[in-house]
Amino acid sequence: MLPVLASAPNPTGRLKALVLDSVHSPESKRAYSRGVDEFLKWFAATQPATGFSKATVQAYRAQLVASGLAASTVNLRMTAIRRLAAEAADNGLLPPEAASAIARVKGARRQGVRIGNWLSVPLAEALLQQPDPSTLKGKRDRALLAIMLGCGLRREETAMLTIEHIQQRDGRWTIVDLIGKGARIRSVPMPSWAKAAIDSWVASAGFVSGSLFRPVNKGDNLAGDRMTAQAVFNTVKAYAAALGLDNFAPHDLRRSYAKLAHKGRAPLEQIQLSLGHASIQTTERYLGVEQDFTDAPCDHLGIKISSLARL
Repeated sequence: MLPVLASAPNPTGRLKALVLDSVHSPESKRAYSRGVDEFLKWFAATQPATGFSKATVQAYRAQLVASGLAASTVNLRMTAIRRLAAEAADNGLLPPEAASAIARVKGARRQGVRIGNWLSVPLAEALLQQPDPSTLKGKRDRALLAIMLGCGLRREETAMLTIEHIQQRDGRWTIVDLIGKGARIRSVPMPSWAKAAIDSWVASAGFVSGSLFRPVNKGDNLAGDRMTAQAVFNTVKAYAAALGLDNFAPHDLRRSYAKLAHKGRAPLEQIQLSLGHASIQTTERYLGVEQDFTDAPCDHLGIKISSLARL
């Protein structure tokens, strides 16, 4: 427990709840919860003499950087700590000047951008073949992998997906009105092989509404109403590791969707819409897009005015 908070009953628990209430998306809540918990664990182990102060937070930041975490991860955890300090000050548990000083602690500097991993078509097909379709769990896992790879969904979006989201639009199956990061709503077309995997899973599981992906116990029976985002994470990691992809993250399925679609000449703005990116620059980072001076966009305009050639 932070010494400055010791006079209140369960102060850290209450402050953590206030921090989580300040964000809306499940992804942000989980990340902030982890950030606060890791800091409190470190604080309890080190018991810094400076208490909850700027100097202490700077020392924690240095420890995070030294541990080799990505700059984005360090900065996210620092944001969670700043919010913790702000809530402590607002509730009279930390001097305002101390919270203000903590807010001035800088994050880690980004050195380039991590672009993650992409699957080739053969590896993507091999990953989809990993689950055992003779079991209920295997049918579920194949459908889960197919949705993430075939539609570019985040793991949180996959966990929240319901049967009601899947509807027909313009003669094709589509995930309709999906609420993603930043509360942005989008609809995502679905490939036929992903729909076939879903149909096989749902028919075997025997439900017709509600959450699409549900826990399956060791007896190969349904064991709950909805998988968590962490369960989705663990499922993807296990099948990727079986293919020797030890550094493969579930988010890399989303990158693979974007990369393979782009290689297949899908328009960049359509990939952006399917992914739910607010900025086209984010989509370009997923794809590793660079300016092509040998086959430039201007070479494909189709404009031919012979009179200009004589000028």
